[in-house]
Amino acid sequence: MFVQLANEFVALGIRVDFALASARGPYLDEIAANVRIIDFSASGVRRALPKLARYLRLERPDVMLSGLDHANLIAILARFVSGNRTRCVISMRSVPTAVYRVDRSVRGRIASHLMRAAYRFADKIIANSEFVALDLSQFLVVPSGKLHVIYNPLNINAIETSSRVTIDHPWCAAGAPPIVLGVGSLAVLKDFPTLIRAFSSVRSKRDCRLVILGEGPDRGKLEMLICKMGLQRDVYLPGFVSNPYVWMRRAGVFVSSSLTEGCPNALMQALACGTPAVSTDCPGGSAEILERGKWGRLVPVGESEAMAAAISSTLASTTHPDVRKRANDFALNKIAQEYLHILLPDYLPSAPER
Repeated sequence: MFVQLANEFVALGIRVDFALASARGPYLDEIAANVRIIDFSASGVRRALPKLARYLRLERPDVMLSGLDHANLIAILARFVSGNRTRCVISMRSVPTAVYRVDRSVRGRIASHLMRAAYRFADKIIANSEFVALDLSQFLVVPSGKLHVIYNPLNINAIETSSRVTIDHPWCAAGAPPIVLGVGSLAVLKDFPTLIRAFSSVRSKRDCRLVILGEGPDRGKLEMLICKMGLQRDVYLPGFVSNPYVWMRRAGVFVSSSLTEGCPNALMQALACGTPAVSTDCPGGSAEILERGKWGRLVPVGESEAMAAAISSTLASTTHPDVRKRANDFALNKIAQEYLHILLPDYLPSAPER
């Protein structure tokens, strides 16, 4: 999301530095050439604090935008340490109370307390859904004028182009059984066990396949569940895939099984690919993206049979809403302008450098 925003900002003539604790990761090569990458070469975000403070003191940027709880905390602290008044805007990508209800670790409790103490020092806070904003206002008691809602952006043209790339896999061949698709980190909050159980129920009644794109700490547990249910021949876990859109375009249904979602990127991307969707009505923005079921079926969290019924109905249906229309509401150029209104209140658009 930040890569997309940075690229759009420089296309509008704005100077952008992309500051990273460590300049590595699968999206690094997607950053536009005229975005300056600042590599602090630190082993973690926390260890980047001194270098970020020094960067702020020397470079004195007009505004700093951060995302994810640990980075937000370091950004706020770095501004304080630097002694300058760079405008500090933090963004919330998840539902705090839902996340910390699951994360009961000491680290999670400490992060929760630090958020309450530090976030009030940010100039603005951007929530990526109305649900996140409401939760945040109760969790942190944030003044209403400081909190704004901006949904995640979609680069519609890039998604469309990438979705049309040829994929050499027998499950994507013409006439192959329909694919049920899940995308996300193989971690507890995505609740892929419920999706696997739902798929097993659907598979007992019709021929279909399940593909889950992503990597994470729960891979071993998911593979054990797949084996236990005898689904090895019908479930594919390819790991992280740099172009998930080719799978989304060819899927019969996209399923978001999450326990919570701030603003579900994968669900939005699936809509941009024109794929019918099923989602849990979880705490967060999923129901907002689907407009309470207008653009896809909603099911209760953790209920595999309800999910199976929604998947079966979607696969059996011959008509679906044109979900691309909903995806267009989150077009990158529109969302970037909403961000700029918060980041640079005095910004006047110049001729785009496209």
